[in-house]
Amino acid sequence: MRYVSTRGAAPVLSFGEAMLTGLARDGGLYVPEGSPAMPPDEIAGLAGLSYEETAYRVMRPFVGDTFTDAEFRGAIDAAYRGFGHAARAPLVQLAPNHFLLELFHGPTLAFKDFAMQLIGQLFQIALARDGRRITIVGATSGDTGSAAIEAFRGLDNVDVFILFPEGRVSDVQRRQMTTPSEANVHALALAGDFDDCQARLKDMFNDFAFRDAVGLAGVNSINWARVLAQVVYYFTAAVSLGAPERAVSFTVPTGNFGDIFAGQIAKRMGLPVERLVIATNQ
Repeated sequence: MRYVSTRGAAPVLSFGEAMLTGLARDGGLYVPEGSPAMPPDEIAGLAGLSYEETAYRVMRPFVGDTFTDAEFRGAIDAAYRGFGHAARAPLVQLAPNHFLLELFHGPTLAFKDFAMQLIGQLFQIALARDGRRITIVGATSGDTGSAAIEAFRGLDNVDVFILFPEGRVSDVQRRQMTTPSEANVHALALAGDFDDCQARLKDMFNDFAFRDAVGLAGVNSINWARVLAQVVYYFTAAVSLGAPERAVSFTVPTGNFGDIFAGQIAKRMGLPVERLVIATNQ
């Protein structure tokens, strides 16, 4: 699987290279050239499988030869071992034909644990194999930073700096970011709002000399690996509700569009998604 920039003027990369690069040098986002199709019989075959096995089958075609089967399975198992529910992302029925997908059973209680915990494992494997060290910088309004610090704390070959708007995150998330004592994680409060943090982040990624000097990488929604990890629970939810024979609609609270985009990728792969409804605060 090859990865190309949405702006079309950056080098074509492998999955591993795109994962460790984040934002493309032309300012675009790295995305796969195409979406591998999962035929109905393969979707039906996901019924009754563990979350980890489903994750492996859904994501494996996107990974190519960046990781061996054993490495990829091991990363998935390690990523979700610490979740507080055996189903990882259980469905709870609210009313006839209405279900809630619980995405809060990870270590920081944020849905972003699903991607961050996996990315942490994959980064560790890739960097140890190549003998590299990178610097991850992320911007957060709360949950991304907490999930990133929890996923990368104490890992070799990675330094993490999270920018958050001072006084504009919940006290719980502030504590999640600022209390870990591992030497490789750092939370920095900036004056301003989340958009100001994002602007500083983009400035760093657009400074190619700085970017190369520190080995800059990103774990915000600009990173395709984050989107890919979120595709999985669309499959587990839909299959639990009768896919591929039964189409399912999803309503998703939306900020940076990454989570709902994961649903669109699932649909492109062949999951019978009838509608994707974007819910915002405005």
